[in-house]
Amino acid sequence: MGQRFRFAIISDPHIARPETIYTGPHRFHLVEVSIPGIEQIFDQLETLDLDFLLLPGDLTQHGEWVNHQWLIDRLKRLPFPAYVVPGNHDVIARDASDRTIGLQDFPRLYQDFGYSDGTTLHYQHEILPGVRLIGLNSNAFEPSGKQVGVGYIDDAQLDWLEATLAQHRDDLILVMLHHNVLEHLPGQSQSPLGQRYMVHNHLALIQRLEAAAVRLMFTGHLHVQDVARQGDLCEVLTGSIVSYPHPYRIVEIDHGPGDLRVKLQSRRLTAVDPWDDLQAMSHQWMCDRAEGFMTKFLVSPPIGLAEHEAAAIAPSLKTFWASIAAGDAQIDFSHLSPEVQRRLAPFNSVDSQGQPQAIDNTATLLWTAP
Repeated sequence: MGQRFRFAIISDPHIARPETIYTGPHRFHLVEVSIPGIEQIFDQLETLDLDFLLLPGDLTQHGEWVNHQWLIDRLKRLPFPAYVVPGNHDVIARDASDRTIGLQDFPRLYQDFGYSDGTTLHYQHEILPGVRLIGLNSNAFEPSGKQVGVGYIDDAQLDWLEATLAQHRDDLILVMLHHNVLEHLPGQSQSPLGQRYMVHNHLALIQRLEAAAVRLMFTGHLHVQDVARQGDLCEVLTGSIVSYPHPYRIVEIDHGPGDLRVKLQSRRLTAVDPWDDLQAMSHQWMCDRAEGFMTKFLVSPPIGLAEHEAAAIAPSLKTFWASIAAGDAQIDFSHLSPEVQRRLAPFNSVDSQGQPQAIDNTATLLWTAP
């Protein structure tokens, strides 16, 4: 077409040195995988001819200085550029403590990975000729310094984004942030469980992106493999390497005047010491912890079951979230009542005609000039 390049995405690595690992019995995340897992992925990526690496947030388990420093030191040794944005786990409070970094520490620490001025919490770089990456900060804080429980893009960033997009109309724009902008689950923006994974003012952000004909966003946070499209705007959400199915992505882009082809390939960690079969072990780990979560999920919008009904069927849906997290879900709901089947059916991966489709892990996405 015109230009071809290839890059990788590692999302939500939750880097946790051994002394920082929380070992409570109900946690979903296998943070023990974080360091050996990302080392294994880096070894694989270094055998590929990559142009760069994207890490859309939750770089560390809970914003610890030692975990940030471990990752920074490791990224510096990669043979290709890496670009990051902060996740909600990376800056857990606006102000630093002895244990955790503060908001203004993030751009200073990651000057080699997008934040070249060391002070501003958003950035733009021409990472290849005619290809521009925009990194946004979707973390927000109350006046007290406590983290807000949803994503938010402040007015200053929105104004800067609008001006930046107007200035670089001829470039291929890639946008990276942590929180979701498009819905990746049915009714996500209306669900108390789903809202916290989204940008609260996502409509204002979408308006600016669509006005500038931006087509590609890359996010994390939800720990799910999913590709969502709204018109020409597409958001590629990548799951976490510390929770099932422990994925990362290889993306190849071809683009020319008006045309764009995006080839997505997903890979998984399959064995990390001491787990020879990480996939089976992690799937069981998630299913064993799913019942309480599923009860809350089933009573919340958009499903909205009565609590007694949700509690009765939750045990039979213990594999539900693992299937959603893996992407391209095709879940059998036939054991449930017709009404519950109707409410859950949209969570399967289907096209606009209700037919099964698989675009969340391996797919080729096309945009063509009119």
